[in-house]
Amino acid sequence: MEKILKKFGELFSGQPSLYASPGRVNLIGEHTDYNEGFVLPGAIDKAMYLAIKPNHTDTINVFSLDYNQMVSFVPLREKLDEHWANYILGVVMELRETGALAGGFDGVFGGDIPLGAGLSSSAALESVFAFALNDLFGLNKSLAQLARIGQLAEHHYAGVRCGIMDQFASLHGQQGKLIKLDCRSLEVEMIPFDPQKAGYRLVLIDTMVKHSLASSEYNVRRQQCEAGVAVVKQKYPQVHSLRDISLEMLHDSKHLMETLVLKRCEYVIEENQRLHQACQAMQNNDLETFGKMMFGSHEGLRTKYEVSCKELDFLADLAAEYPGILGARMMGGGFGGCTINLVSEQAHDGFIDQAKTKFLEKFGQEPKVYDVVISDGARKL
Repeated sequence: MEKILKKFGELFSGQPSLYASPGRVNLIGEHTDYNEGFVLPGAIDKAMYLAIKPNHTDTINVFSLDYNQMVSFVPLREKLDEHWANYILGVVMELRETGALAGGFDGVFGGDIPLGAGLSSSAALESVFAFALNDLFGLNKSLAQLARIGQLAEHHYAGVRCGIMDQFASLHGQQGKLIKLDCRSLEVEMIPFDPQKAGYRLVLIDTMVKHSLASSEYNVRRQQCEAGVAVVKQKYPQVHSLRDISLEMLHDSKHLMETLVLKRCEYVIEENQRLHQACQAMQNNDLETFGKMMFGSHEGLRTKYEVSCKELDFLADLAAEYPGILGARMMGGGFGGCTINLVSEQAHDGFIDQAKTKFLEKFGQEPKVYDVVISDGARKL
């Protein structure tokens, strides 16, 4: 924050207001969002920070510490040359679409969310600006409305057709709680999750792999899920998405379905079931069952949804064999990125040393490791 305030003082006049909005992890519920299922994210203790002050003009002046760049613009529909600035333009324009007018402002932002690790730094950027503008200009938007504005900013101005989970988690996060989000109704239930109390930590291990398959295969998976729903709908016309289908209903129609489509649909239905079981386990303070659901999730993503990769599988298998690891799974769209691990304090250092050493031996580079704590969402500091 000191760097941000110092830079604000160098560039602009007056005393700014300070805001933060965090990145997120998703504990379970992968590829369920676009099937109108459930996800279980939590905000983390790494965030995007913003110093901001209205300037009583039509112009927006924003400096990015991470890119060491200043951009000034009057918000219009045309996209800007600097990719990062389009997230901010998008938030302002999407607010305007709802009739909410934020005036010009001066801002400096920067963060400590590792870029490219799948922790949703872009959603944190959208969320910190949406939250700050809502507060500064008295726009009276709910957190759910601000999440939708961030999502639309990403669709229309960054060109990424993301779901709403990332923005939702960044805005709604609470320390020691996960967000059980119903991706159809956007209803939220807060699930207690404080592994530190039981002597456990959440550890992310970043494979540093970025496979180009992710976006093309994502579209293929969506089509396969839709194909499965269309088949089941012939017998059960009330069905709208995989969310509405039980395994019995699916297997009723499996003779009409391609084997691959059947596998994809089985994974999504089972993943929703695992998520409900994981939430029930946390209501009972049962971290062990929660961890088993994480391992089950990875197995489904590996064998039925087939979006894992050899690096992710290697780390998940390592965790499964290491004493003191309750659960591990790949996190995110797949084909690279991080595993998320539930690790006991006693096992922590040894497990990380072994993961780094063995990964380096096998793949020729050392993975990055991040400890994260479930923390509060967007807020004024």
